Amino acid sequence: MGRSIPLWQILLVMLVLIASLMWTILVIDGYVHIPLIITAAFGTIIAIANGFKWNYIEKGIINNIGRSMQAILILLTVGMLIGTWIEGGIVPAMIYYGLMIMSPSVYLVATCLICCIVSLATGSSWTTAGTVGVALIGIGAGLGIPLGMAAGAIISGAYFGDKMSPLSDTTNLAPAMAGSSLFEHIRHMVYTTTPSLVLALILYAILGMGRGSDTASLNQVEILMAAMQENFNISLILLLPPLFIIAMVMFRIPALPGLIIGVVLGVICAVVFQGSDAGEVITVTAYDGYVLESGNEFVDELLTRGGFQSMYYTVGLIISAMCIGGVLDATNMLRTLCEYLLKLAKGTGSLVLITVVTCIVTNATASDQYLSLILPGRMYKEAFEDRRLKNKNLSRILEDSGTLTSPLVPWNTCGTYQATTLGVATMTYFPYCFLNLLNPLISIFYGFTGITMEKMTDEEYEECMRQRSLDAELAARTME
Repeated sequence: MGRSIPLWQILLVMLVLIASLMWTILVIDGYVHIPLIITAAFGTIIAIANGFKWNYIEKGIINNIGRSMQAILILLTVGMLIGTWIEGGIVPAMIYYGLMIMSPSVYLVATCLICCIVSLATGSSWTTAGTVGVALIGIGAGLGIPLGMAAGAIISGAYFGDKMSPLSDTTNLAPAMAGSSLFEHIRHMVYTTTPSLVLALILYAILGMGRGSDTASLNQVEILMAAMQENFNISLILLLPPLFIIAMVMFRIPALPGLIIGVVLGVICAVVFQGSDAGEVITVTAYDGYVLESGNEFVDELLTRGGFQSMYYTVGLIISAMCIGGVLDATNMLRTLCEYLLKLAKGTGSLVLITVVTCIVTNATASDQYLSLILPGRMYKEAFEDRRLKNKNLSRILEDSGTLTSPLVPWNTCGTYQATTLGVATMTYFPYCFLNLLNPLISIFYGFTGITMEKMTDEEYEECMRQRSLDAELAARTME
């Protein structure tokens, strides 16, 4: 271990990160992998200059990459799922029947609500986006809805359930870090999430007004539905695999085995309903993705997708982001930055603001949704207790900002997953993720106004201080 790194040096690392990313994205329109690696190297030099050994930093990087391996495996499996589900006619069937029942004017509202229901049932924004989300993007394209708006509505709905479902890992992690109970945490989130969702649906309804009434949009719907029928055998039976996957997740089947079963169902549907060769589906489509050559450029572009290899760019981006996250975490740069921010908290409002900012900064620098809950949760728990604020206030704020802003960062594991799965760049869907953008603002507003910021009774505060004392004694004994 080295000595504590001065704040000005930590800020210098942050400046290098922001400057290199902005130059790459805005000036040369390049790949963001390299700026992340460059910043990780710069942070390593700063750490070594402060006495940290390379072996220690390397272990931190490897451990951080290890934390992302589940996300990487899920990402690669979703690539296979999308390819096999398109060839199997599952995604085309979902698009076809969706176009039959959905109109452009209600598309954004309906999409957000559908994703809310699916994500509540599964507790997973990733499963929601990788199954119904892929189909809803296709429906939106067919209805003439800008893809950024469509993806924004999908992500808003998907993260509503990711935040509110007791099946969600983040919904369980946040109260564990803050010291509140699961259902107390969920009930307390209703106060910020409900108005956020209502406002988001109103905005989607406004955006949908008057859309799709022109002849061109109606013709596009007819062309797309005809293309689905010409190139695939469409059947209601093909809607069963996504329902089966949702049911498995609801019954707590782990995500990875559930998605692999989904790939198997995609292969079966391709062979049975589309007459495909099983060997080709397994060895070609699952790896390279599905390629449609119908002669219609719009339809071909929409359904030529998926495959194991389509996720390589995203996997590389995740690993690059984990490198810098590992350096910042192992050398306590993020922890030091949090401690300095905490000194600026003079009241409840500023404490809430700093917590929200810390979650967002952690999402952007450590590139990991879980760290954005764990680090601020650990750092600010005692600060909330010292102000006699109940632990459920902190756990709610962690989700309002940490969980919901993760898909808005292009190099965060969540941002890369959503962009790759839905085929829409993060900066394209960013302005339309209304729930994700509004929720942190409402949380900050509550902090400064005191609305729903529940305080401990004298008895609760005394019990809290007693428990803290016992925890400190136990930690001291452990260190002896």
